[in-house]
Amino acid sequence: MDNVKWINGGYKEDNRIFGSEYEAKEWTDALYPDFVAYLGNQINVGYATPDEKVMKYLASVLPQWTDYNNLQVDICTEKTKIDGQTIYKIWTQQKI
Repeated sequence: MDNVKWINGGYKEDNRIFGSEYEAKEWTDALYPDFVAYLGNQINVGYATPDEKVMKYLASVLPQWTDYNNLQVDICTEKTKIDGQTIYKIWTQQKI
């Protein structure tokens, strides 16, 4: 997780647990420009969320986003507890 640009923290929705799969999918799709801004510059980028639905959807679309942009990265995930709350993290790792 060294040298990862975490894009969460700039939106009020970052700490939200969405009420439906549809809302989580829509939010995740809206993150595409944030991810691509860093991926296109070959910077490792990540996102942390308390919503497992967002993390699962990101895990399914992030490989597609990297393929669309002809990038070779590994996708890494981690589940941690912070102050009793489960936080799901997902980030890219540039292949060397």
